[in-house]
Amino acid sequence: MYNKVIMMGRLVSDPELKTTPQGVNVCSFRIAVDRRFTPKGEERKSDFFNVVAWRQQAEFVNRYFSKGRMILVEGEMTTRNYTDKNGNPATWYEIVADRISFTGEKSQGGGAYSDYAASVSSAAPAAPAAPAPAAPQSPASDFSSAASDDDYPF
Repeated sequence: MYNKVIMMGRLVSDPELKTTPQGVNVCSFRIAVDRRFTPKGEERKSDFFNVVAWRQQAEFVNRYFSKGRMILVEGEMTTRNYTDKNGNPATWYEIVADRISFTGEKSQGGGAYSDYAASVSSAAPAAPAAPAPAAPQSPASDFSSAASDDDYPF
């Protein structure tokens, strides 16, 4: 069997970080995912998904994401049966996140993503600049000059 979902959407509200009695961090949030197809003359529709992230993923979401931010979630769809407050049987659907990622969305006026990018870039030592490649000396320096496949480095 295989159960894998990948969703990219916007957080509907700020994520909620809690800690279990055993000291494990858990973060719950909800995302809105736009549907791919919009019938002519209608507004775009969205579907809403509950997501839960555990441990380091929970801390990551809580620190770098907030309401309205775009997020990519990879995980497993799960269901839990329960009885609602009226005594009726009900089912809760949620994505248990395996991987959470930024989407490449540009930050608007700073914020968590730019803070993260700054911390990552300042934490890593600057790599020495690579020398610029030399300009070709003649048209013969292109790939057509290779005699056989054995001359390629791959």
